[in-house]
Amino acid sequence: MDHRRGQPLARDAMAYVLAGGRGSRLYEMTDTRAKPAVYFGGKSRIIDFALSNAINSGIRRIGVATQYKAHSLIRHLQRGWNFLRPERNESFDILPASQRVSEFQWYEGTADAVFQNIDIIESYGPEFMVILAGDHIYKMDYEIMLQQHCDSGADVTVACMEVPRMEATGFGVMHVDERDRIVDFVEKPADPPAIPGQPDVALASLGIYVFATKFLIEELRRDAATPGSSRDFGKDIIPYLVKHGTAQAHRFGASCVRSESEVSAYWRDVGTVDAYWEANIDLTDVVPALDLYEKSWPLWTYSEITPPAKFVHDIDGRRGSAVASLVSGNCIVSGASINRSLLSTGTRAHSFSMLDEAVVLPNCHIGRGARLRRVVIDAGVQIPNGLVVGDDPDLDASRFRRTDKGICLITQPMIDRLTA
Repeated sequence: MDHRRGQPLARDAMAYVLAGGRGSRLYEMTDTRAKPAVYFGGKSRIIDFALSNAINSGIRRIGVATQYKAHSLIRHLQRGWNFLRPERNESFDILPASQRVSEFQWYEGTADAVFQNIDIIESYGPEFMVILAGDHIYKMDYEIMLQQHCDSGADVTVACMEVPRMEATGFGVMHVDERDRIVDFVEKPADPPAIPGQPDVALASLGIYVFATKFLIEELRRDAATPGSSRDFGKDIIPYLVKHGTAQAHRFGASCVRSESEVSAYWRDVGTVDAYWEANIDLTDVVPALDLYEKSWPLWTYSEITPPAKFVHDIDGRRGSAVASLVSGNCIVSGASINRSLLSTGTRAHSFSMLDEAVVLPNCHIGRGARLRRVVIDAGVQIPNGLVVGDDPDLDASRFRRTDKGICLITQPMIDRLTA
Protein backbone atom coordinates (compact mmCIF):
# COMPACT_ATOMS: atom_id res chain seq x y z
CA MET A 1 0.00 0.00 0.00
CA ASP A 2 1.36 3.38 -1.00
CA HIS A 3 0.94 5.82 1.89
CA ARG A 4 1.38 9.51 1.31
CA ARG A 5 2.49 11.99 3.91
CA GLY A 6 -0.39 13.09 6.11
CA GLN A 7 -2.54 10.05 5.37
CA PRO A 8 -3.41 8.13 8.56
CA LEU A 9 -1.39 4.97 8.96
CA ALA A 10 -2.76 3.80 12.30
CA ARG A 11 -5.69 1.88 10.77
CA ASP A 12 -3.15 -0.25 8.90
CA ALA A 13 -1.15 -0.92 12.07
CA MET A 14 -1.34 -3.40 14.91
CA ALA A 15 -0.23 -2.48 18.41
CA TYR A 16 1.47 -5.36 20.20
CA VAL A 17 1.85 -4.77 23.93
CA LEU A 18 4.48 -6.73 25.86
CA ALA A 19 2.91 -7.17 29.30
CA GLY A 20 4.52 -10.28 30.72
CA GLY A 21 7.04 -8.77 33.12
CA ARG A 22 6.91 -9.12 36.88
CA GLY A 23 8.48 -5.81 37.92
CA SER A 24 10.44 -7.28 40.81
CA ARG A 25 11.56 -3.86 42.12
CA LEU A 26 7.97 -3.27 43.22
CA TYR A 27 8.51 -6.16 45.62
CA GLU A 28 5.31 -7.44 47.26
CA MET A 29 3.08 -5.32 44.99
CA THR A 30 3.81 -7.80 42.21
CA ASP A 31 3.56 -10.98 44.27
CA THR A 32 0.07 -11.58 42.90
CA ARG A 33 0.01 -9.50 39.70
CA ALA A 34 2.23 -8.51 36.80
CA LYS A 35 3.63 -4.97 36.78
CA PRO A 36 1.33 -3.79 33.95
CA ALA A 37 -1.66 -4.78 36.12
CA VAL A 38 -0.59 -2.64 39.09
CA TYR A 39 -3.14 0.06 39.92
CA PHE A 40 -2.34 3.69 39.11
CA GLY A 41 -4.09 7.01 39.59
CA GLY A 42 -7.02 5.77 41.67
CA LYS A 43 -9.01 3.77 39.11
CA SER A 44 -6.68 2.67 36.32
CA ARG A 45 -3.90 0.16 35.71
CA ILE A 46 -0.43 0.90 34.33
CA ILE A 47 -1.16 -0.94 31.06
CA ASP A 48 -4.10 1.38 30.34
CA PHE A 49 -1.66 4.09 29.21
CA ALA A 50 -0.15 2.10 26.33
CA LEU A 51 -3.57 0.75 25.32
CA SER A 52 -5.22 4.19 25.51
CA ASN A 53 -2.42 5.66 23.40
CA ALA A 54 -3.09 3.02 20.76
CA ILE A 55 -6.85 3.66 20.70
CA ASN A 56 -6.46 7.44 20.75
CA SER A 57 -3.89 7.22 17.94
CA GLY A 58 -6.43 5.41 15.75
CA ILE A 59 -5.05 1.87 16.01
CA ARG A 60 -7.85 -0.68 16.08
CA ARG A 61 -5.95 -3.96 16.16
CA ILE A 62 -4.29 -4.73 19.48
CA GLY A 63 -2.57 -7.78 20.93
CA VAL A 64 -1.36 -8.12 24.53
CA ALA A 65 1.24 -10.76 25.39
CA THR A 66 1.02 -11.88 29.01
CA GLN A 67 3.09 -14.29 31.08
CA TYR A 68 3.90 -13.66 34.76
CA LYS A 69 0.91 -14.09 37.14
CA ALA A 70 -1.44 -12.86 34.47
CA HIS A 71 -4.88 -13.52 35.99
CA SER A 72 -5.40 -10.03 37.42
CA LEU A 73 -4.22 -8.47 34.14
CA ILE A 74 -6.34 -10.74 31.93
CA ARG A 75 -9.43 -10.11 34.05
CA HIS A 76 -8.90 -6.35 33.72
CA LEU A 77 -8.43 -6.61 29.95
CA GLN A 78 -11.55 -8.72 29.56
CA ARG A 79 -13.62 -6.28 31.60
CA GLY A 80 -12.28 -3.00 30.29
CA TRP A 81 -11.05 -3.63 26.77
CA ASN A 82 -13.73 -5.81 25.19
CA PHE A 83 -15.33 -3.03 23.12
CA LEU A 84 -13.37 -3.59 19.90
CA ARG A 85 -15.57 -5.30 17.29
CA PRO A 86 -14.45 -7.72 14.53
CA GLU A 87 -17.24 -6.54 12.21
CA ARG A 88 -15.54 -3.10 12.21
CA ASN A 89 -12.18 -4.67 11.32
CA GLU A 90 -11.12 -4.27 14.94
CA SER A 91 -9.55 -6.89 17.18
CA PHE A 92 -8.26 -7.33 20.71
CA ASP A 93 -6.27 -10.49 21.47
CA ILE A 94 -4.96 -11.56 24.86
CA LEU A 95 -1.96 -13.79 24.16
CA PRO A 96 -0.75 -15.72 27.22
CA ALA A 97 2.40 -17.80 26.94
CA SER A 98 0.67 -21.04 25.99
CA GLN A 99 3.41 -23.22 24.46
CA ARG A 100 2.03 -22.70 20.96
CA VAL A 101 5.45 -23.27 19.35
CA SER A 102 6.60 -26.01 21.70
CA GLU A 103 4.83 -27.61 24.64
CA PHE A 104 7.94 -26.92 26.73
CA GLN A 105 8.53 -23.32 25.67
CA TRP A 106 7.23 -20.19 27.40
CA TYR A 107 8.10 -16.72 26.10
CA GLU A 108 11.88 -16.57 26.30
CA GLY A 109 12.19 -12.83 25.64
CA THR A 110 10.32 -9.85 24.25
CA ALA A 111 11.00 -10.81 20.63
CA ASP A 112 9.96 -14.41 21.27
CA ALA A 113 6.65 -13.14 22.70
CA VAL A 114 5.91 -11.78 19.22
CA PHE A 115 7.50 -14.66 17.28
CA GLN A 116 5.29 -17.27 18.92
CA ASN A 117 2.18 -15.45 17.67
CA ILE A 118 3.23 -14.74 14.08
CA ASP A 119 0.32 -16.79 12.72
CA ILE A 120 -2.19 -14.62 14.61
CA ILE A 121 -0.53 -11.43 13.37
CA GLU A 122 -0.50 -12.68 9.78
CA SER A 123 -4.19 -13.60 9.97
CA TYR A 124 -5.01 -9.89 10.40
CA GLY A 125 -2.56 -8.66 7.75
CA PRO A 126 -1.47 -5.35 9.33
CA GLU A 127 1.02 -3.36 7.28
CA PHE A 128 2.83 -2.02 10.35
CA MET A 129 3.60 -3.29 13.83
CA VAL A 130 3.92 -0.94 16.80
CA ILE A 131 5.70 -2.84 19.59
CA LEU A 132 4.99 -1.41 23.04
CA ALA A 133 6.02 -1.99 26.63
CA GLY A 134 2.99 -2.29 28.88
CA ASP A 135 4.51 -0.83 32.04
CA HIS A 136 5.17 2.89 31.52
CA ILE A 137 3.15 6.04 32.22
CA TYR A 138 2.95 8.44 29.25
CA LYS A 139 0.70 9.88 26.53
CA MET A 140 1.90 9.51 22.95
CA ASP A 141 0.43 9.74 19.45
CA TYR A 142 1.82 6.69 17.62
CA GLU A 143 0.50 8.04 14.29
CA ILE A 144 3.29 10.64 14.28
CA MET A 145 5.91 7.93 14.82
CA LEU A 146 4.37 5.81 12.06
CA GLN A 147 4.55 8.76 9.66
CA GLN A 148 8.23 9.29 10.47
CA HIS A 149 8.92 5.60 9.95
CA CYS A 150 7.42 5.71 6.45
CA ASP A 151 9.12 8.98 5.55
CA SER A 152 12.57 7.81 6.63
CA GLY A 153 12.46 4.42 4.93
CA ALA A 154 14.15 2.85 7.98
CA ASP A 155 13.94 -0.83 8.85
CA VAL A 156 12.99 0.06 12.43
CA THR A 157 12.12 3.28 14.22
CA VAL A 158 12.91 3.44 17.94
CA ALA A 159 11.22 5.92 20.27
CA CYS A 160 13.78 7.74 22.40
CA MET A 161 13.72 10.36 25.10
CA GLU A 162 16.30 13.02 25.84
CA VAL A 163 17.70 12.59 29.35
CA PRO A 164 20.69 14.08 31.17
CA ARG A 165 23.62 12.02 29.93
CA MET A 166 24.71 10.52 33.24
CA GLU A 167 21.10 9.63 34.13
CA ALA A 168 20.96 7.35 31.08
CA THR A 169 23.07 4.60 32.63
CA GLY A 170 19.97 2.54 33.42
CA PHE A 171 18.60 2.66 29.85
CA GLY A 172 19.45 1.33 26.46
CA VAL A 173 21.12 4.37 24.87
CA MET A 174 21.03 5.35 21.19
CA HIS A 175 24.14 6.86 19.64
CA VAL A 176 22.84 8.86 16.67
CA ASP A 177 24.29 10.92 13.84
CA GLU A 178 23.15 14.41 12.82
CA ARG A 179 20.05 12.97 11.05
CA ASP A 180 19.04 10.86 14.07
CA ARG A 181 20.02 7.65 12.37
CA ILE A 182 21.10 5.21 15.07
CA VAL A 183 24.75 4.27 14.60
CA ASP A 184 25.22 2.37 17.86
CA PHE A 185 23.08 0.92 20.62
CA VAL A 186 24.52 0.47 24.09
CA GLU A 187 22.64 -1.31 26.90
CA LYS A 188 23.00 0.45 30.29
CA PRO A 189 26.40 2.05 29.55
CA ALA A 190 28.63 3.42 32.30
CA ASP A 191 29.56 6.34 30.00
CA PRO A 192 26.52 7.02 27.78
CA PRO A 193 27.14 8.54 24.32
CA ALA A 194 25.90 12.11 23.92
CA ILE A 195 23.64 13.55 21.25
CA PRO A 196 25.65 15.37 18.53
CA GLY A 197 25.88 19.01 19.54
CA GLN A 198 24.42 18.31 23.01
CA PRO A 199 27.31 16.96 25.10
CA ASP A 200 25.28 16.68 28.32
CA VAL A 201 22.24 14.90 26.83
CA ALA A 202 21.71 11.28 25.76
CA LEU A 203 18.91 9.50 23.89
CA ALA A 204 17.38 6.70 25.98
CA SER A 205 15.27 4.01 24.34
CA LEU A 206 11.66 3.82 25.55
CA GLY A 207 11.08 0.27 24.34
CA ILE A 208 8.68 1.45 21.60
CA TYR A 209 9.43 0.18 18.08
CA VAL A 210 7.78 0.51 14.66
CA PHE A 211 8.37 -2.04 11.89
CA ALA A 212 6.81 -2.98 8.58
CA THR A 213 5.09 -6.26 9.48
CA LYS A 214 6.66 -8.39 6.73
CA PHE A 215 10.14 -7.16 7.63
CA LEU A 216 9.58 -7.77 11.35
CA ILE A 217 8.43 -11.34 10.75
CA GLU A 218 11.53 -12.03 8.64
CA GLU A 219 13.74 -10.67 11.42
CA LEU A 220 11.97 -12.66 14.12
CA ARG A 221 12.45 -15.86 12.14
CA ARG A 222 16.10 -15.04 11.55
CA ASP A 223 16.62 -14.33 15.24
CA ALA A 224 14.80 -17.50 16.30
CA ALA A 225 17.22 -19.51 14.14
CA THR A 226 20.29 -17.75 15.58
CA PRO A 227 22.12 -19.83 18.22
CA GLY A 228 22.75 -17.99 21.47
CA SER A 229 20.15 -15.25 20.92
CA SER A 230 18.21 -14.24 24.04
CA ARG A 231 15.18 -13.56 21.76
CA ASP A 232 14.92 -9.97 22.97
CA PHE A 233 14.29 -6.72 21.07
CA GLY A 234 16.65 -4.57 23.13
CA LYS A 235 19.44 -7.15 23.38
CA ASP A 236 19.27 -8.80 19.96
CA ILE A 237 16.88 -7.45 17.30
CA ILE A 238 17.64 -3.72 17.58
CA PRO A 239 21.47 -4.06 17.90
CA TYR A 240 21.47 -6.38 14.86
CA LEU A 241 19.51 -3.88 12.76
CA VAL A 242 21.73 -1.00 13.88
CA LYS A 243 24.74 -2.92 12.49
CA HIS A 244 23.18 -4.59 9.46
CA GLY A 245 20.23 -2.37 8.50
CA THR A 246 18.84 1.11 9.07
CA ALA A 247 17.51 2.16 12.46
CA GLN A 248 16.03 5.59 13.05
CA ALA A 249 15.48 7.41 16.35
CA HIS A 250 12.12 9.04 17.01
CA ARG A 251 12.20 11.87 19.56
CA PHE A 252 9.45 11.38 22.14
CA GLY A 253 8.94 15.15 22.32
CA ALA A 254 7.64 15.11 18.74
CA SER A 255 4.71 12.81 19.52
CA CYS A 256 4.12 13.29 23.24
CA VAL A 257 0.54 14.42 23.86
CA ARG A 258 0.33 17.39 26.21
CA SER A 259 -2.52 19.53 27.42
CA GLU A 260 -2.07 23.28 27.85
CA SER A 261 -1.20 22.75 31.51
CA GLU A 262 1.55 20.18 30.92
CA VAL A 263 4.83 22.05 30.73
CA SER A 264 7.12 19.25 29.57
CA ALA A 265 6.92 15.83 27.95
CA TYR A 266 5.88 13.27 30.58
CA TRP A 267 7.21 9.68 30.65
CA ARG A 268 7.71 7.64 33.80
CA ASP A 269 8.90 4.17 34.61
CA VAL A 270 7.16 3.50 37.92
CA GLY A 271 9.17 0.33 38.46
CA THR A 272 10.30 1.05 42.02
CA VAL A 273 8.22 1.71 45.13
CA ASP A 274 9.69 5.22 45.37
CA ALA A 275 8.96 6.06 41.72
CA TYR A 276 5.47 4.58 41.97
CA TRP A 277 4.64 6.54 45.12
CA GLU A 278 6.04 9.77 43.68
CA ALA A 279 4.15 9.51 40.36
CA ASN A 280 0.86 8.94 42.16
CA ILE A 281 1.41 11.68 44.75
CA ASP A 282 2.41 14.11 41.97
CA LEU A 283 -1.16 13.83 40.67
CA THR A 284 -2.33 15.76 43.77
CA ASP A 285 -0.42 18.91 42.74
CA VAL A 286 -2.48 21.96 41.81
CA VAL A 287 -1.08 21.70 38.29
CA PRO A 288 0.23 18.14 37.99
CA ALA A 289 2.95 17.18 35.52
CA LEU A 290 0.53 14.56 34.13
CA ASP A 291 -2.94 15.82 33.25
CA LEU A 292 -5.56 13.07 33.60
CA TYR A 293 -8.41 15.51 32.99
CA GLU A 294 -7.69 16.24 29.30
CA LYS A 295 -10.80 15.06 27.40
CA SER A 296 -9.17 15.02 23.98
CA TRP A 297 -6.83 12.16 24.96
CA PRO A 298 -8.80 10.11 27.49
CA LEU A 299 -7.37 7.37 29.66
CA TRP A 300 -9.51 4.34 28.86
CA THR A 301 -9.92 1.69 31.55
CA TYR A 302 -12.41 -0.64 33.17
CA SER A 303 -14.96 1.73 34.66
CA GLU A 304 -16.66 0.18 37.64
CA ILE A 305 -20.19 1.29 38.45
CA THR A 306 -19.74 2.90 41.86
CA PRO A 307 -21.58 5.36 44.08
CA PRO A 308 -19.98 8.80 44.58
CA ALA A 309 -17.30 9.45 47.18
CA LYS A 310 -18.78 10.42 50.53
CA PHE A 311 -17.50 12.60 53.40
CA VAL A 312 -19.27 12.42 56.76
CA HIS A 313 -19.09 13.91 60.27
CA ASP A 314 -18.51 17.59 60.93
CA ILE A 315 -17.29 17.71 64.50
CA ASP A 316 -14.01 19.25 65.68
CA GLY A 317 -11.46 16.42 65.75
CA ARG A 318 -13.78 14.15 63.77
CA ARG A 319 -14.34 15.88 60.45
CA GLY A 320 -14.35 13.91 57.20
CA SER A 321 -12.09 15.95 54.94
CA ALA A 322 -9.62 15.64 52.07
CA VAL A 323 -7.24 18.41 51.00
CA ALA A 324 -4.98 18.33 47.92
CA SER A 325 -6.09 14.76 47.32
CA LEU A 326 -7.67 12.48 44.71
CA VAL A 327 -10.65 10.52 46.03
CA SER A 328 -12.15 7.84 43.78
CA GLY A 329 -15.68 6.49 43.59
CA ASN A 330 -17.15 4.38 46.40
CA CYS A 331 -14.81 5.94 48.96
CA ILE A 332 -16.17 6.94 52.38
CA VAL A 333 -14.13 9.37 54.46
CA SER A 334 -15.84 9.01 57.81
CA GLY A 335 -14.43 11.49 60.29
CA ALA A 336 -10.93 11.02 58.86
CA SER A 337 -8.37 13.60 57.72
CA ILE A 338 -6.81 13.08 54.28
CA ASN A 339 -3.93 15.28 53.07
CA ARG A 340 -2.03 15.10 49.76
CA SER A 341 -3.09 11.53 49.22
CA LEU A 342 -4.67 9.32 46.57
CA LEU A 343 -7.56 7.05 47.53
CA SER A 344 -8.45 4.34 45.03
CA THR A 345 -11.93 2.94 44.50
CA GLY A 346 -13.66 1.49 47.56
CA THR A 347 -11.46 2.96 50.31
CA ARG A 348 -12.93 3.39 53.79
CA ALA A 349 -11.17 5.79 56.16
CA HIS A 350 -12.68 5.62 59.64
CA SER A 351 -13.01 8.22 62.38
CA PHE A 352 -9.98 9.94 63.87
CA SER A 353 -7.64 8.36 61.29
CA MET A 354 -5.12 10.44 59.34
CA LEU A 355 -3.50 9.87 55.95
CA ASP A 356 -0.67 12.13 54.79
CA GLU A 357 1.03 11.56 51.41
CA ALA A 358 -0.54 8.12 51.19
CA VAL A 359 -1.21 6.07 48.04
CA VAL A 360 -4.07 3.74 48.89
CA LEU A 361 -5.02 1.00 46.42
CA PRO A 362 -8.60 -0.27 46.02
CA ASN A 363 -10.82 -1.67 48.77
CA CYS A 364 -8.68 -0.80 51.78
CA HIS A 365 -10.03 -0.03 55.25
CA ILE A 366 -8.18 2.46 57.45
CA GLY A 367 -8.99 1.72 61.09
CA ARG A 368 -10.06 4.27 63.68
CA GLY A 369 -7.22 6.41 64.99
CA ALA A 370 -4.64 5.09 62.53
CA ARG A 371 -1.98 7.64 61.45
CA LEU A 372 -0.13 6.82 58.24
CA ARG A 373 2.40 9.05 56.48
CA ARG A 374 4.35 8.44 53.23
CA VAL A 375 2.95 5.00 52.55
CA VAL A 376 1.75 2.78 49.72
CA ILE A 377 -1.06 0.50 50.89
CA ASP A 378 -1.69 -2.54 48.68
CA ALA A 379 -5.20 -3.46 47.56
CA GLY A 380 -7.54 -4.94 50.12
CA VAL A 381 -5.44 -4.17 53.19
CA GLN A 382 -7.24 -3.83 56.53
CA ILE A 383 -5.28 -1.29 58.59
CA PRO A 384 -5.80 -1.98 62.34
CA ASN A 385 -7.18 0.66 64.68
CA GLY A 386 -4.47 2.95 66.03
CA LEU A 387 -1.64 1.82 63.75
CA VAL A 388 1.05 4.50 63.37
CA VAL A 389 3.43 4.50 60.39
CA GLY A 390 5.86 7.28 59.51
CA ASP A 391 7.02 8.40 62.96
CA ASP A 392 9.67 5.76 63.82
CA PRO A 393 11.86 4.70 60.85
CA ASP A 394 13.42 1.72 62.64
CA LEU A 395 10.07 0.38 63.81
CA ASP A 396 8.57 0.89 60.35
CA ALA A 397 11.47 -0.99 58.71
CA SER A 398 11.03 -3.92 61.10
CA ARG A 399 7.36 -4.31 60.20
CA PHE A 400 6.98 -3.18 56.60
CA ARG A 401 8.95 -2.74 53.37
CA ARG A 402 10.64 0.64 53.90
CA THR A 403 12.65 2.22 51.07
CA ASP A 404 15.79 4.31 51.39
CA LYS A 405 13.64 7.41 50.77
CA GLY A 406 11.36 6.53 53.67
CA ILE A 407 8.32 5.20 51.79
CA CYS A 408 6.62 2.24 53.49
CA LEU A 409 4.87 -0.43 51.43
CA ILE A 410 2.14 -2.14 53.47
CA THR A 411 0.52 -5.43 52.42
CA GLN A 412 -2.02 -7.63 54.16
CA PRO A 413 0.48 -10.39 55.02
CA MET A 414 2.60 -7.76 56.81
CA ILE A 415 -0.46 -6.66 58.79
CA ASP A 416 -1.33 -10.29 59.57
CA ARG A 417 2.13 -10.81 61.07
CA LEU A 418 1.57 -7.80 63.36
CA THR A 419 -1.70 -9.14 64.68
CA ALA A 420 -0.69 -12.82 64.86
